[in-house]
Amino acid sequence: MKKIFEHGEFSYYRSYRLDEARKAITESYDSIYHSAYKKTTVFISHKHDDLDDLRDVLGFLETVYDVKVYIDSQDPSMPKKTSGETAKRIKERIEKCNKFILLATNGAIESKWCNWELGYGDAKKYKRNMALFPIKDKGESDYLYNGNEYMSIYPYITYFNGTEKYTSGKPIEKGYYVREEQENGPATITPLSEWLQR
Repeated sequence: MKKIFEHGEFSYYRSYRLDEARKAITESYDSIYHSAYKKTTVFISHKHDDLDDLRDVLGFLETVYDVKVYIDSQDPSMPKKTSGETAKRIKERIEKCNKFILLATNGAIESKWCNWELGYGDAKKYKRNMALFPIKDKGESDYLYNGNEYMSIYPYITYFNGTEKYTSGKPIEKGYYVREEQENGPATITPLSEWLQR
């Protein structure tokens, strides 16, 4: 199992076009899809310095899972200078999106804005609709990753390579999952595709 990904690991999916991700999630956006086909919307909280990883993860989620990602740092409707109005608009964007993902790099874990967004996402999305996407420096051991304590509290995206087994002994199919640690008992895992659609 891969618990924490490395910088650049998703570069194959890198999206250079952020036009769609800059647009706010609105009712008019939702209405352009038929009720039978409505894209899941995902707010990605991130540190502005992590733009390369953001482009990679955005491309990965949109290409593989066909979701609509929103990123506030590229939204031209956001105030130029951070203010109370910025916080108000971010709250609105988090509420309108179906899912909340923190691009949990070491820098994001230390960012007061990312922590504020994570707290607000926690209050509005609850654990079943939020997850961390943990990313560490290349070659860094999992032990040194700044977000380990967060991963004991919040669900996080991880990868199983097909050699692991459930507690029942049944093999875990190779792929990406959302894993949630449990205080009393084994962690629960949900396929990422299923988590994004529920």
